[in-house]
Amino acid sequence: MGAKDQTNSGRHGSVLDGLGVQITSGALPAGHVLRIEQLEHRFGVSRSVVREAIRVLESMGLVSSRRRVGVTVAPRARWNLFDPRIIRWRLSGGDRDGQLRSLGELRRGVEPVAAALAARNATPEQCGLLTGAVMSMAVHGRSGDLESYLRADILFHRTLLEACGNEMLAALADVVAEVLAGRTHHHLMPAHPEPAAIRWHAEVAQAVQAGDAATAERFMRQIVEEATHAMLAAPPA
Repeated sequence: MGAKDQTNSGRHGSVLDGLGVQITSGALPAGHVLRIEQLEHRFGVSRSVVREAIRVLESMGLVSSRRRVGVTVAPRARWNLFDPRIIRWRLSGGDRDGQLRSLGELRRGVEPVAAALAARNATPEQCGLLTGAVMSMAVHGRSGDLESYLRADILFHRTLLEACGNEMLAALADVVAEVLAGRTHHHLMPAHPEPAAIRWHAEVAQAVQAGDAATAERFMRQIVEEATHAMLAAPPA
């Protein structure tokens, strides 16, 4: 990619994030009409960059584009709420608590079930990845390296969802990863992650390897409950 392409990509991302945050936060409410010319001036970019950002927003259900009407902000019922970018934008907005509750309820309904299925379907390689991820979480949790901890945590949950053998549940891996990343990047994670939560991850990994579905499900439920409660209880940054 040339320097010009990289510059355009950066500008496109800036416009996309700027509009995405404003739409998902309600600053640009449903029915609001976006004017291409105004967006060009506001973001200091070319019309082609604005139009590309609008095309992406339209693919996510955030806006609709009609001839003679223009680009209109769509109601929430039309949004692709599972898109990781929409989750990221909503977590950075004023309705963070509502989004966290919604995501917590989703995870409670998905990840314990996935853990039980993984105990029946996980391959030896996947069991090894789960165990390795827990070991990395323990090391980085003690040192307070939250970014490295986050990478290990995402690997654990992504592997578990893939190991469950259900492609619909596995497709939610990016959603869960965005929740985990949001907890770290919005300062909702303690400086040293909860040791009990790391132990529970280890219990899940061991139960999956042993084929113990009930134990895997029980400890995964505890993991999700602790994480959701901690995020909602965290003071504003």
